[in-house]
Amino acid sequence: MPSGLRASHAPRYAELARLLLKHRGAAIDQRGLDLGTDAEMAADPAMVHDAEELASELVRMGPTFIKLGQLLSTRSDYLPRPYLEALSRLRDDVTPFPTRDAVRVVEEELGVRVSKAFRSFGERPVGAASLGQVHKAELRDGRPVAVKIQRPGVRAQAVADMEVISELAAFVDGHSETAARFGFSGMVEQFRRSLMDELDYRLEAANLRLIGEQLAPFQRIVVPQPVDDFTSSRVLTMSFVAGKSIASIGPLARSEMDFPALASDLVGAYLDQVLVHGLFHADPHPGNVLLTRDGQLGLVDFGMVARLSPQVQEQVLRLLLAIANRDGRDASDALEQLGTRLDGYDPERLRERVSDLVLRYGSLRVGEMSAGRLLGDLATASSWAGLRPRSELTMLARALLNLDQVARVLDPEIEVDQVVQDQAARVMRRRMLDAASPTNVMRSTLEATAFAEALPGRMNKVLESLAEGRLTLNLHGLDESAIMRGAQKMANRLAAGVVIAAFLVTAGLFSGARTGTTFLGYPVLTIVFLGLALVTALGLGVGIVHRDLPQRGKG
Repeated sequence: MPSGLRASHAPRYAELARLLLKHRGAAIDQRGLDLGTDAEMAADPAMVHDAEELASELVRMGPTFIKLGQLLSTRSDYLPRPYLEALSRLRDDVTPFPTRDAVRVVEEELGVRVSKAFRSFGERPVGAASLGQVHKAELRDGRPVAVKIQRPGVRAQAVADMEVISELAAFVDGHSETAARFGFSGMVEQFRRSLMDELDYRLEAANLRLIGEQLAPFQRIVVPQPVDDFTSSRVLTMSFVAGKSIASIGPLARSEMDFPALASDLVGAYLDQVLVHGLFHADPHPGNVLLTRDGQLGLVDFGMVARLSPQVQEQVLRLLLAIANRDGRDASDALEQLGTRLDGYDPERLRERVSDLVLRYGSLRVGEMSAGRLLGDLATASSWAGLRPRSELTMLARALLNLDQVARVLDPEIEVDQVVQDQAARVMRRRMLDAASPTNVMRSTLEATAFAEALPGRMNKVLESLAEGRLTLNLHGLDESAIMRGAQKMANRLAAGVVIAAFLVTAGLFSGARTGTTFLGYPVLTIVFLGLALVTALGLGVGIVHRDLPQRGKG
């Protein structure tokens, strides 16, 4: 047995190895192969058949591998299009486990008999998935609720499966340069964390509560709320959303409800999650969006969510705006910030491919466009150029694909991509206004004050080093006089900046004075120092325009 692998896991290793060898067409390095266009691959019967078989075998291997297939369906940088489409149809539609087992889990977790906790408890589940199933029930106070119950033994099975998958990924990474470039171990670790989070229903309850608060302004969107006293790590009790899947909408319902408004609100609510709050429902497929009897949309199953840091949000926003402006260079710059550079990264190749994709996207007609598909293609382009895209980008691509599908079911005429672009522009305007708020201006002033206070000490250290001969400059093949002029110019700009900051701080201090001469309701000294700051800033700007910019043009 090779180092790093366990003899006790040999049967599972063999099963996984057989799966990889049988479906090796999926596990390829796309950067070095000409696979053809998406349409050509989708029309390849052998590849489509192999993709469907892979999805079926993952279902047979159990819950962990169903979830793994769902994760892989987001990785357009790993798999060809037919495999992505086959795996994206893994919807957890599995045989439910016996109700008596569900009742036993509820009683073990809540420490009370089901008959005492609930006035009624549905004998048949209303939905079953690989990790659990949902029963409709009624609390003692008459409130209808949905009770999500974890499959007995599924956590222990998931832990055992993850040990096998992690060991095999580490072994492959250590013995294959291609695998190491893709970083299978990192992807598996991300999958392990996601799976363990999904198996803790307390986290899902927290997601329901937080996203419910975030989407409260969208009155047509309903998010079920948890019932804390009846929730644990393996049981989640939440308000019941009575409705039917979007996929089952008939002509009669379309004539009775304002579907275009529903579609617009759904897209707006989703983008609000992504671009404003940084926490979004990562799997909005038609089965997870319900149409209620009173004409609202209910979002369910928040086990899979994605979080975006403020830095990632900023780059996603930048990427969406670049796509809207057909700016391939800015889009490729944003992708650089959203990826990890591998050995051999080729920025020119990335920029060329991204520019082509963005321009091609802009030439498509409404109905042919999909922001989700474009983000997936951009992730693939990143991989081809030696840039490993962040997992958040690929998850967002898949989520936007699903959102596009749901929105077009509601309103076939909706321009989802235009809504995405408009929302991105609104968020950018909102951020600019926030940046200009008095609070942010005061914070910037305080930062400038701190910089000004620290500057003399730092300059003293530099001058001491220079005087003692500990500071040296090694210039080779450069114009020393130009360097010195540039250094002097930088020092002048720095001094002007410190003076402006000092004027602003002084003006702020005098603005709090309650005595003395005033003009237009403000102390005269405040106005004087603000005027001095303005004059200094204008002088600095004029100097840059009339001296620096012409010299840069000559260079």
